[in-house]
Amino acid sequence: MAGTDKTTAFVFAGGGSLGSIQVGMLQALMETELRPDFVFGSSVGALNAAYFAGAPDVAGVSRLAEIWMGLRRADVFPLSLYGLLGILRRPDSIVDPSRLRLILETHLAYARLEDAPLPLHVMATDQQGVGVRLSAGSAVEAILASAAVPGIFPPVTIDGRQLMDGAIAANTPLRMAAELGAKRIVVLPTGYACALTSPPAGVIARMLHAVTLLIAWQLMHEIETMSESVEIHVAPALCPLAVSPYDFTAARQLIERAKCSTREWINGGGLARPARARELAPHHH
Repeated sequence: MAGTDKTTAFVFAGGGSLGSIQVGMLQALMETELRPDFVFGSSVGALNAAYFAGAPDVAGVSRLAEIWMGLRRADVFPLSLYGLLGILRRPDSIVDPSRLRLILETHLAYARLEDAPLPLHVMATDQQGVGVRLSAGSAVEAILASAAVPGIFPPVTIDGRQLMDGAIAANTPLRMAAELGAKRIVVLPTGYACALTSPPAGVIARMLHAVTLLIAWQLMHEIETMSESVEIHVAPALCPLAVSPYDFTAARQLIERAKCSTREWINGGGLARPARARELAPHHH
């Protein structure tokens, strides 16, 4: 039921390697009759949304799970002495995005956003902090822009504008989904490493952890301020969670945990009960 009586959007938030959690959520959602009329993605959520938009079915989600379980840190964040020395020549970023580009070019079944079988929108941010919705043009460039965490990846120029990670403006673009006609929004968050008692080791890991905290607060604020005419349902993020968004070794376990928790949420009426923002606030365990 592609939204049935209510136009439905799936919104994929960001979160580095924790993006694997969204695959488990999708696996559980595919067990229901609910299907989105369009999808929105930001940061790593743009990657998942784009792949799902190309194969929005059980088989497609299974292939996405295989991709995630095969990823290693070096596939996305390749670091080497040569690369670190390159910072002296290219001081705007730490990581060369060429490997991430290769992943996208290898696995996406279409080249342009407007050619996705399921309507797809990608969220990025301009240099003034304003959210930019990308709905046409190169899918790979849009995703690279949406995932360009400042300082980690270089900004991406699209239509003369330098764009960066969608989390900086509005990682879960609920209002934009509503403006496009969504009356029911299902948010797939990645969550954050809520069980960590100290910052994760390494500069990139700490930057990504900070971004995931920013995402959690943005999501809570957006839900609080959205019109009551739009139903918002948020699949449960995993907590306790001690996995850094820079750790790709736990994908299999995260997918399975997310599938089980999302299935329980659905069976408990999660798709019938609107989200409450206070339940989503970052908290200690």
